[in-house]
Amino acid sequence: MWGEFLQLTENALTLLKLRYLRRNEYGEIIETPEELFKRVAHAIASVEKKYGKSDQEIEKIEKEFFELLTSLKFLPNSPTLMNAGTGSGQLSACNVLPLDDSMESIFETIKNAAIVQKFGGGTGFSFSRLRPKGDKVGSTGGIAAGPIFFLNAFDSALKGIRQAHRRFATNMGVLRVDHPDIFEFIDSKKQEGTITTFNISVGITDKFMKAVKENGKFELVNPRNNQVVEVLPAMKIFDKIAEAAWRNGEPGLIFLDRMNNTESNPVPKFGPIETTNPCGEQPLYPYDSCNLGSIDVSKMIKNSEIDWVELKRVIHLSVRFLDNVIDASLFPLKEIEERTKSIRRIGLGIMGFADMLIKLEIPYNSDKALEIAEKLMKFITEEGRKASVKLAEERGSFPEFENSIWKERGYKCLRNATITTIAPTSNLSIIAGCSHSIEPLFSITYVRNVKDSLGTNLIETNPLFEKVAREKGFYSEELMKKILKKGKLSEVKEVPENIRKIFVVAHEISPEWHVKMQAAFQKYTDNAVSKTVNLPNKATVEDVKKIYMLAYDLGCKGITVYRDGSREHQIINIPAEKTEEDEAQEIIESTGGCATCHL
Repeated sequence: MWGEFLQLTENALTLLKLRYLRRNEYGEIIETPEELFKRVAHAIASVEKKYGKSDQEIEKIEKEFFELLTSLKFLPNSPTLMNAGTGSGQLSACNVLPLDDSMESIFETIKNAAIVQKFGGGTGFSFSRLRPKGDKVGSTGGIAAGPIFFLNAFDSALKGIRQAHRRFATNMGVLRVDHPDIFEFIDSKKQEGTITTFNISVGITDKFMKAVKENGKFELVNPRNNQVVEVLPAMKIFDKIAEAAWRNGEPGLIFLDRMNNTESNPVPKFGPIETTNPCGEQPLYPYDSCNLGSIDVSKMIKNSEIDWVELKRVIHLSVRFLDNVIDASLFPLKEIEERTKSIRRIGLGIMGFADMLIKLEIPYNSDKALEIAEKLMKFITEEGRKASVKLAEERGSFPEFENSIWKERGYKCLRNATITTIAPTSNLSIIAGCSHSIEPLFSITYVRNVKDSLGTNLIETNPLFEKVAREKGFYSEELMKKILKKGKLSEVKEVPENIRKIFVVAHEISPEWHVKMQAAFQKYTDNAVSKTVNLPNKATVEDVKKIYMLAYDLGCKGITVYRDGSREHQIINIPAEKTEEDEAQEIIESTGGCATCHL
């Protein structure tokens, strides 16, 4: 029987029921998790007919896809799980729409964003081409409202869209650091609860970072005419960004020149890249899109070692799956379909990395962990490219291959312009029952506040710790209650020191280790890496500035920080200290709240 190995946690079942399983017109669930995976496997495998596969071959591939999904070793992004085989069609999570300096472009983009988000896609926008507030408008003799006005207008227009009736609209707004309205942009989300459908990031240039390092001057330039409107100390802007991020986690930074260099911009004729998807891991051209998927690397451990043979098999099958998704998708806009199919960008990433390190008995904040990260991602990217070459030999290269960096590098063919991306995997990790993306454990036990979007809350604990505790003989209900109160093991002396080091959590890890880990993965990732640098509440603005500099110097393409407790509403929360024992159980059953990234 195909689904005999499907094992889902209670949290996974809860999430699938609330967001992913199909419902009828009365809101009643009409499919099981196994049927969901069969639906997706069938829809994605059906693409093989286009490339001349026989019915028998297609059935074999469908079974391979189904077993890949039900083993939970690989999962595609949410729109694919939600929409594949339903007729809704859109299967990509990440989209970018152009935004030019005209009223026609602005409102055409708002309309197109609504169309994209109707079926579950997230959108990114660069507001950098819009003339600054108060600038003249020659056609009417009036004055410009400025990019922050339209950022708010986009937020208001898109706020009512609930993606596929299961996800709220999510966007990325970027403004270049040299835009005259940069200070207003930095503070645009100063008040919690404003511009709620957007994450915001400042587009940082190498010129700006050089000026900051040299404590020099920096020019703000009107994009309408490229005229310098102000010259000021670069550090003044840098300080303002750091203060805002310290205050509530936004804005993030994206390093534009790094995203557009010869290593990162696969088809330069479509550039420059000006913005990313909502979580920052996917730089995209205007009208570009990317479908993502993640491998649970914690399931790639055999006899306390990485099973490279199995990982290779999963990589090759996953690349085939993601390439098929491009053809299976019904795109919301003709322009997105044309751009996507011309470069066939995919983003294969990972989840379960912290769990993998635990199984290997390697502390997250160690040189050995960084070594594993680089080796792992190098292998995934190299094998992913081999899989893409094999597909190109079978199906042909992506149409813009001749104009790509890959032709210049000596490749004879390649199916996909990019192969790897590291996404946050928040929902996918819950379904797979593993740690999130490349993040360390947030806590041994915590509550996830999803009441606003799901109508319920999920309590998450790390099953590996309980397993070790029982095997080593120090497990007890009293100890679990104590850990629940503390949220971390460093203060729980009943746990052996070597176990405490292996089960290190995010707030026990210095910010430098967070950045080093992001950089280690970025070194071998085609696109970008979504990662949050978790800071304790006592962290300072100077700490934030040091993190920014380190991220830039180590080659990251972007950086996001979050200081614990800096927002009233958080997505993940460490339970507070309780004085009565019975409150531990109350925490398990209650709501919580904590944000670990700017989402």
